[in-house]
Amino acid sequence: MINTEEKNNGNTIIEIEHIAKIYQMGTEFVHAIRDITLKIYKNDYLAIMGPSGSGKSTLMNIIGCLDTPTKGKYLFKDMDVSEMTDNDLASIRNKEIGFVFQTFNLLARSSSLKNVELPLIYAGISKSVRDEMAMKALENVGLSDRVNHKPNELSGGQRQRVAVARALVTEPSIILADEPTGNLDTKTGLEIMNLFNELWKAGNTIILVTHEEEVANFAKRIIKLRDGLIENDSINHQQ
Repeated sequence: MINTEEKNNGNTIIEIEHIAKIYQMGTEFVHAIRDITLKIYKNDYLAIMGPSGSGKSTLMNIIGCLDTPTKGKYLFKDMDVSEMTDNDLASIRNKEIGFVFQTFNLLARSSSLKNVELPLIYAGISKSVRDEMAMKALENVGLSDRVNHKPNELSGGQRQRVAVARALVTEPSIILADEPTGNLDTKTGLEIMNLFNELWKAGNTIILVTHEEEVANFAKRIIKLRDGLIENDSINHQQ
């Protein structure tokens, strides 16, 4: 297991203690997560890996405040997620967590700028400030010349960069990326992973969820799940 003692200096963003997630399907109970304890720190760059059914998607949904554990404790920046209202959780998802999905999840009829502005609209930020923040986010991912292009006018890699810019625009505490290269060819996937590396070097905290070892090896810390448990949590010495 990774030695976290020297890192636990007030920079803990996420603290998970003995969480489990159980789903009832008919008369059967499915243990998606059995018992997971985990800490994630500011400027961590970690990959969560595991085969199908290992619990990685469930863990990602819990980390992203899209789902809640059946038991155990989840603290996000020292706040107990189980005590949050739906509005609190929506605020966390909007402001504190930047989501990047395999399928991009862009609005087809909106420009890059409008897609990136979406979280800012929900946050109630004025148009002039939104435009400035969205432009900056697009510049940060190398797309300042594509601000007025719609998704069908962009390559797959450019669409994912727009999705990354949207994730970055609220300056979230963590970026949570689910199979971010899953719909990209090898060359474009490498470009996106190099972008994540630059974002990490700039101080961002990044959590990748992937089944691909090549993608996981970009991370500095790799957590391997199996049967709803952490099988291994270690520093990636290939970096």
